[in-house]
Amino acid sequence: MAVKHGTRVLVTYAVVMTGLLGLTIVARGAPTNQDFDEITVHRIRVVEPDGTLRMVISNHDGLPRDARGNREGRNQRPGAGFIFYNDEGTENGGLIFGGRRDADGKVVDSGLSLSFDKYGVNGQMLQLAGISDKDNRFAGLRVKDTAIGGPNNNRVWVGNTDDGAATVALMDTQGRRRIVMEVKADGSASLTFLDANGKVLNQLLPSGVSR
Repeated sequence: MAVKHGTRVLVTYAVVMTGLLGLTIVARGAPTNQDFDEITVHRIRVVEPDGTLRMVISNHDGLPRDARGNREGRNQRPGAGFIFYNDEGTENGGLIFGGRRDADGKVVDSGLSLSFDKYGVNGQMLQLAGISDKDNRFAGLRVKDTAIGGPNNNRVWVGNTDDGAATVALMDTQGRRRIVMEVKADGSASLTFLDANGKVLNQLLPSGVSR
């Protein structure tokens, strides 16, 4: 009787282990690509095979707080969006968008920004932005210095502001405006050359227009 009991135990053990092994094989052999009609999530992390973070797609609450993707601390980003990371897992740009009314009914944090950061510098190298709220109203493209390890000053601005002027501004390596091409809200146009202190050196106006 003891022999029969021991045999039943071994058979039962073998059946259970075979079943578990079969489930493991099926799970590992499951397709990695699947189709979904709809997915509702708060946050998605895209990583390399070694776990290096490459992108975060998130609502406002889940956006990273620092350049390494950590969520501890105060969230200073105004909206939701995408955050991009370089091969080393350091933030190098993103797409942020938002907009809401505060308790007083004023529009705040309204707009979007697509930016790419300069390597090794806590600042943007290229930014396409449009903001329209109680504090800021502008839309344009901003280009900054590109040299690694160098300054991160503005070099090019193409856009318009709340005064209705459309502007193309070229800056020197210190970020000072040196050439400004502008069309104001009333249609008047000009091309202005400035020195390092902002003093007008020369200004070209359309033919027939007085200075």
